[in-house]
Amino acid sequence: MRSTTTRDTRPRIIRRPHVLGSLAILAITPFALTACSGGGGAAAGGDAGTLTILDYYNNEPDKTLVGDALDRCADDVGVKIKRETVPGKDLIQKVLQQSSSKTLPDVLMLDNPDVQEIAATGGLSPLSDYGVDTSGFAKGILDAASYEGEVYGLAPTVNTLGLFYNEDLLAAKGITPPTTWDELKTAAAALTEGDTYGLAFSSIATYEGSWQFLPFMWTNGGDEADLTTPAVAEALQLQVDLVNSGSASKSVINWSQADVNDQFMAGKAAMMINGPWQIPALSADTNLKYGSVQVPVNKAGQTPVAPLGGEVWTVPVTGDKDKQAKAAKFVECISSDENQLALAEARFTVPTKTALAEQYVAKVPEMAAFTEQVANARSRTGELGEEWPEAATEIYTAIQLALTGQATPEEAFKQAAAG
Repeated sequence: MRSTTTRDTRPRIIRRPHVLGSLAILAITPFALTACSGGGGAAAGGDAGTLTILDYYNNEPDKTLVGDALDRCADDVGVKIKRETVPGKDLIQKVLQQSSSKTLPDVLMLDNPDVQEIAATGGLSPLSDYGVDTSGFAKGILDAASYEGEVYGLAPTVNTLGLFYNEDLLAAKGITPPTTWDELKTAAAALTEGDTYGLAFSSIATYEGSWQFLPFMWTNGGDEADLTTPAVAEALQLQVDLVNSGSASKSVINWSQADVNDQFMAGKAAMMINGPWQIPALSADTNLKYGSVQVPVNKAGQTPVAPLGGEVWTVPVTGDKDKQAKAAKFVECISSDENQLALAEARFTVPTKTALAEQYVAKVPEMAAFTEQVANARSRTGELGEEWPEAATEIYTAIQLALTGQATPEEAFKQAAAG
């Protein structure tokens, strides 16, 4: 389907969502991110001993938590840093502006689905140029940070999706956390009572809806390279069944992941599909007892496969080779074992080095299911690369068609592709 799509081959930046919050609206900007011969990093940072950094952790507590890690790396590398933070929705536009004025930062943080698109423009420097060790990282995150066989960045931690459940509500019905789709439907039906639905999830018409659909599609053997297969339709049929049976609200077509969490915390949903970034809010409610497991599979024995969320730290091509080398050391430092564990523990994310999993879960047991899920998680851009946004748009379009009764799951993806 997309393998035969004719498309504009000019470099583009396609704004993708930050999965920790509400998704940005898709916007496409023609653009060529070219190497700067004038030393953009040096121009922005002032002197050779200062690295400029751009990221979108502009809200607390993430701004300070990430800032602490950056400060540690500044000491380790022996540089000063000049950091700028912008809202997530503004990051790519900022990069466009900096490229035009040849003031790209020395270190650039990107949402992981953006890496391949920007690497394709020639604006990022491969880490192999600096001998950065990329061994030991989870395959999914390396896939997300790679383009044409080269790794362009590292992520200290990542996130993914799981199934949260209200312990009291499940216990009152004698229900154990579901592990298969049949168990999920049975549990959701039994837990639906009064104004409480059994399950809440996001099927909104943005990348957020696609993101939440991926665990069901991928685990069932569905593939973004061909969204018209029975395996993909079967995953969508699950959502249709949950909504049509009344076990999930029809409002899922409008709910963001933040809305889903609000429903869960208000007792309006006994279970929800969501990510570990919700844990601080959940834990702050002393009246709420909750647990989490991996996203249920269709048939027992299948391996749960969920998407990877998180940010990658990269080295832009600024034209200043010495500063690019220091920036590469800085990127390597951010993903050191020490920083991975510190950031993961503080931010309820998962270290990207698989050897750290056991140590991490021992410190943060509530992250056990998500850490296990990350081991088999996939990059959204790992297969289609720059073509992923087209597939993501078709996914959420098909979901909307099916959940509103405009098409069967089988026909929904065909209509979405045609439209």
